[in-house]
Amino acid sequence: MTRKQHWLVMGTLLAAAVAAPWAQAQTAGPRTDVLNLQASASIEVARDMLSLTFSTTREGKEAGAVQTELKQALEAALAEARKVAKPGQVDVQAGSLSVYPRYGQSRVSSANNAPQITGWQGSVEVVVKGRDMETISKLTSRITSLSIANVSYGLSREAREKAEQSVVADAITNYKTKAGMYVQQFGYRGFQIGEVSVNTEGGAPEMVGMARFKTMAAPSADMALPVESGKTTVTVSVNGNVVMTR
Repeated sequence: MTRKQHWLVMGTLLAAAVAAPWAQAQTAGPRTDVLNLQASASIEVARDMLSLTFSTTREGKEAGAVQTELKQALEAALAEARKVAKPGQVDVQAGSLSVYPRYGQSRVSSANNAPQITGWQGSVEVVVKGRDMETISKLTSRITSLSIANVSYGLSREAREKAEQSVVADAITNYKTKAGMYVQQFGYRGFQIGEVSVNTEGGAPEMVGMARFKTMAAPSADMALPVESGKTTVTVSVNGNVVMTR
C-alpha cells in the first residue's frame, strides 16, 4: 500500500467514526420514559409592608419659580417624614423632581408658526415605606405640602422568605407524590428525578384604589390613613422531569 493509499484509508475510517454517533442520534426517536411534571404548594400570609407615595405639581410662567415651589414642598414633607424614620420600619426616599415646559401657540405670529413655550410645570414625590404601618399611616395627616398619590401593601423580604420556607417542603413532596402516581399508571415501577427548578410566585405589592382618598376631607392632626393590609398568597412551584424505571 502506498503512502497516499494509507492516508486515504485512515481518512475514511476517521470520517466513519465521527459520522456514526451523529447518524445514531438522527435515527433515535424521542425518549418515552421521561415524564414532565409540575407541582406546587401555597400559603396565605398577611401583608406586613405599607408604601405611601406623596406627590404634588406646580405651574408657573418661570421655570425657576416652579422649581423653587417644588423644592419647598419637598423639604417640608421630608422634614416631617424624617422625624419618624427608622431603618426597616419607616424608610424615607425622595423621588424625582422634574420641571418641563408647557407649549402652546404664541399670539405673536412667527416665521414658522412653531409652538412656543407658554409656561412651566413640574412635579415632585416622596416615598415612605416600611413595616411600621401605624406610624407611616399617621404621616398622611402630618405631611400637608404633598398629597397621597399611591398606597400599596406588600410583603417584606423576611416575611416572603419565611412563607417560602414553610411551603417548599410541601411543594417538593407533592412533586414526588405526583411522580410516583403517574409512574405507576404508565406501568413503571419507579423513577429517578431529572432536571428540576423551584420558583416562587405571589406576594407582589398591591395598590389600593385612590378614589376614596380623593373624597376624604382635609387631613387633621388626629386623622390617619386607615390600614387595611389584607392577605396575599405565596406559591412555591416545582417544575422538571423524571425518568421512569422498570
